[in-house]
Amino acid sequence: AAASALVLRHTDKIFAAAWRMLGDRAGAEDATQETFLRLWVNAAKWKPQGAKFETWLYRVAMNVCLDRLRRRGRERPEDEAPERADPAPLADARIETAQQRQAVDAALAALPERQRAAITLCHYQELSNIEAAAALEISVDALESLLARGRRALRDRLLPRRAELMEGVRHDASAPSL
Repeated sequence: AAASALVLRHTDKIFAAAWRMLGDRAGAEDATQETFLRLWVNAAKWKPQGAKFETWLYRVAMNVCLDRLRRRGRERPEDEAPERADPAPLADARIETAQQRQAVDAALAALPERQRAAITLCHYQELSNIEAAAALEISVDALESLLARGRRALRDRLLPRRAELMEGVRHDASAPSL
């Protein structure tokens, strides 16, 4: 019952982190499952006086994701089939948002693995720098360096597309309401 409660409580967070690291749903599902399998096998290694349980679990998840990335040699999955257009009146806004998200996701996927892991844990999973550093088994200074380099790389990749990415935002703000 306790193991089931832990899985239920943490699955969504671990899946989200794995999705950001791996970039595909099937891989993220497999990584999430493998994370909890490793948790079960290695549960005795966690020490309550050490890292928080959630931080330790993220460390396990990041190691699983890094292992998977190394195994596949940073191959990019083939493009998925395009989504069906939503007939709702705001479909164009959703498409623009999806394109913006895809641009950011592509820029994130192009980062080196450690920078991507640092940004994923701090910005998407909302871990503190201390917790993220513990999950990656590095110092806080090293984490902050990874974050700074990762943010700079994201900015450099996205800056040339700024006008294109911001176009939908300006369009929505100036659109007349019905």
